[in-house]
Amino acid sequence: QEDELKYTLRRLVEGLGATREAARPGFSLALAQVLQAFEEIPMCSVLEQIKEKHSLEKVKKKLVRNAAFGNFFGVMALFQSGRLVKDRKALLESIQLLQQLAHHRAHLRDLPRKTLIDITSEVPETVFEEVLFGILQSDLASAFTSPENLHLLLVGIQKFPGVLKPKNLKKLFGSPTVVNKENIPRLVELLRSAAKSEKKDKKLPSVVFDLLQVSLKEGAFELFWKEGVENGLLKEKSGPVSYMCYRLLGSALPLLSLEQLQMVLKGKVMQHYGEHVVTTQLPDRFKFAPEMEGYIDEFLNSCDDLERQLAVMIGFSTLTNQGYPVLSSSSRVVRHLQPVALQKYVDWLKDMFLRPDFDCCLDFSSNRQKQNQENVNITQHKIARLRKWIIHRLANIIESPVKKEESLVMDISRFCFFHAFFETKKKTSQIREANVLPSDPLDEEAHSVTENYFFGLLQTLNTLTVLGDTAKAAALREKHVHGVTADGKLWIFLLVEYADKLLSSEHIKAVKPFTKGQRDAWERTLQSVKNLQKKENKSDSAKVVAFQQLLLLMAIHLFKNQSETMDILSDLLNCTERAFSKEPKKKKTDNAEPGWVEVMVEILLSLLAQPSLLIRRISKSVFVRICPNLTKRGLQLILDVLDPYQDQNEESAVVVMEESDKKIKSAQDTDEEASEDSSDEGDTEEENDSGDEEKNEEVDDDFRSQLMNVLQTGNALGEDESDEELDDEAMMALDKNISALFAEQQKRIQAKKDEKDRMRKEKILRRDFKIKVLDLIEAFLTKQSENPLVFDVIEPLLRVIEQCMSSDSDKQEVDFLQKTANIFKNSLCRTKQYCKRVDALQEDLHAFVERLVKKACKHTDSSVALYYFSASLYLLKVLRGNTSDKSSTPPTPLPEKQSNTIPQACQLLSTGCLDMERVTVIYQQALTQFLTKRNSALTSSMFDDLFRRFPV
Repeated sequence: QEDELKYTLRRLVEGLGATREAARPGFSLALAQVLQAFEEIPMCSVLEQIKEKHSLEKVKKKLVRNAAFGNFFGVMALFQSGRLVKDRKALLESIQLLQQLAHHRAHLRDLPRKTLIDITSEVPETVFEEVLFGILQSDLASAFTSPENLHLLLVGIQKFPGVLKPKNLKKLFGSPTVVNKENIPRLVELLRSAAKSEKKDKKLPSVVFDLLQVSLKEGAFELFWKEGVENGLLKEKSGPVSYMCYRLLGSALPLLSLEQLQMVLKGKVMQHYGEHVVTTQLPDRFKFAPEMEGYIDEFLNSCDDLERQLAVMIGFSTLTNQGYPVLSSSSRVVRHLQPVALQKYVDWLKDMFLRPDFDCCLDFSSNRQKQNQENVNITQHKIARLRKWIIHRLANIIESPVKKEESLVMDISRFCFFHAFFETKKKTSQIREANVLPSDPLDEEAHSVTENYFFGLLQTLNTLTVLGDTAKAAALREKHVHGVTADGKLWIFLLVEYADKLLSSEHIKAVKPFTKGQRDAWERTLQSVKNLQKKENKSDSAKVVAFQQLLLLMAIHLFKNQSETMDILSDLLNCTERAFSKEPKKKKTDNAEPGWVEVMVEILLSLLAQPSLLIRRISKSVFVRICPNLTKRGLQLILDVLDPYQDQNEESAVVVMEESDKKIKSAQDTDEEASEDSSDEGDTEEENDSGDEEKNEEVDDDFRSQLMNVLQTGNALGEDESDEELDDEAMMALDKNISALFAEQQKRIQAKKDEKDRMRKEKILRRDFKIKVLDLIEAFLTKQSENPLVFDVIEPLLRVIEQCMSSDSDKQEVDFLQKTANIFKNSLCRTKQYCKRVDALQEDLHAFVERLVKKACKHTDSSVALYYFSASLYLLKVLRGNTSDKSSTPPTPLPEKQSNTIPQACQLLSTGCLDMERVTVIYQQALTQFLTKRNSALTSSMFDDLFRRFPV
């Protein structure tokens, strides 16, 4: 065994200097494991073996690199074994060997120095004093010559304060402290060198962080920061040095006191960082902002001091570029704020919104902004930018996963709502938002921006999980209830109550005052909601809540768009009253006025055309609740929207107007703005294309004849064969007539282009609306799969698929086709639930099957034929799954052995309402066509599906 151990050690020591670079760390690790397992092996003997095998004096010149690495990885193995610190002699020799290896920078760079520092940081103070201090004195004395030696000194000061006392430091390099005025210039040079040497690692060099800690320990942080960092490092316009300063700022946050934090967050490094964020907006430039947000996030997560948490949040919120804070208004770092700190931060934001104080901000402007400042009112511009950021920040706090109380959510919601739609005429203590007047009144643009963010906030409230630690709140969370408080009240209802209080106050005025009719509609809506709340505990409470949400949402929208909302609200109120009235249902004739369901469907369709995501979501939830009451006429209203042959009909159920194009552009939806930009680019391309087309087109005959007349009148064609040229006056008159004619022709061409562009945009809007309407179809098929009205949906969906397959293939059209096809396959054909009351519809359904199969046979496109064939199989499934009242013949039983192996065989052989002879003839004819016609659209997979699902 001893021989095997010697052989193992010899092989491992040889491998430390292997020519293959990847092999060396492996041999080093294996040697460390052996030394750890066999403690009887003397460390000094192994070290001697390493020195002898990889002797730097005896080795050939071309193998010096391998030998240097052999020695280095040998020391690493001794250190990793965990035994080196315990053996003083081996430790001393290892440190001396590393000092020798440090001269081979060409091969090892700074690895020996870093390893020496790592080993030094692991040894006890007594060992350092008795063994290492003597041999490391020269390195410590030359601390200001290289970053590695400085790092060794800083580690020693922190680890061994009893050895490296101020008096010992004075003996080493002449001063009792590291950070002082005399040493600052040398420290700055060393830190610059460290930044450039580690720029590829994109991390803070260890020596810099240790110097920060030593400066705090020596009480010289302010000197280090102002003279060393701000007036030293930042003077050099270098990327690696700047990024090192930003990282130092982020790393310092957890170590600093409140006063030190306030000094740092108002200093030059912060301003420099802000300028970096603003000037690195290009996609290919390195952006430090995400990394800085990580430092803030880590600090807030680990800090328990409320004042320090608040100081950092306010510090970064007051770093502004012309009033707009550099910190993202949707930053997630607020999730770590403690409740008290969060409340103070919200109060500060509200106060800054009302009384912007730029004296407390670290504001800056980029060079381009300074050049573009012509006749702009800078103060007003800054206030508008700051207020826009604050409103989004407040709205985003509700959305963020920070622990918050209901009172805070309501406080923010009320604040945003008030400043979106109201103004204070006179201060009043009865309404908190009117207790303080804005130092600079909000203009129309500020109200508009606040309004847009408020509706985004309203969407968040509608999907907000129940807050609070009470048992009732926990019960509601388990039921996945959203958009309500812990006591079950809708958030939107609380806002409407608040709005009613504001409307009743004489000290408050609305930005857009209500007329008498609008105020009456408001009062009627509130009364209707209260009536619905009384019915909430009775049956169908989900339907009641859905109607409440829609009424309340329309009531809120009265403040935004009064003329449009009034018509919808009036219809909605009438519809709600009829939906919940106790009057018996009258039998309707074809000419009777539409029922409440039809009216509600029309309202929901008109709301789907709105750009607001919240309105569309609530509309869909209301539709889901009224699905059980949906009538044939109501469903037909929805299907008419999807009918591809009614696109030219101006009197369709819903008219999508170009005004919605303007509504789409909202402040809270930058993604939509980006897509709008891209569509504009597409527009210009299309215009260029159409321009080329115009050039290639022949000039129309009318224009040609008009031009000939002008030339003949001016005698420019030379028909009189005289040699006389036109005089100047005649030439000028001719030029004038020709230019007028061409200008008129250009107007006609431009009018054609504009009309073409208008029609294209209208088509995009109409198709976008159809995609939204498909959500209603999907909801109906999912929630009412057993309703006989499902059969009315089949052919309209097939027509849409057929039309889309044959039309242009732009992205929107493809999306529309895919969504329709997915709904048809997944929500209709593959659903496990289907109508069980088709006894009266047997004849119609059999005729429907025949019609679908014939259409599949007639088609030339097999992909379209597949959908028709699949629809016929769905109807077969429905007919087979229903039992005829007239037929009482039980299904044919199977033999016992077969019934054991196939438990569902009886169900497979059951024909239900199917007319087997009629259906067999239909599919027999289809199969005959498939087998006899070469260009048949039918495929083998269709019949394979038929025989597999219906083997009878």
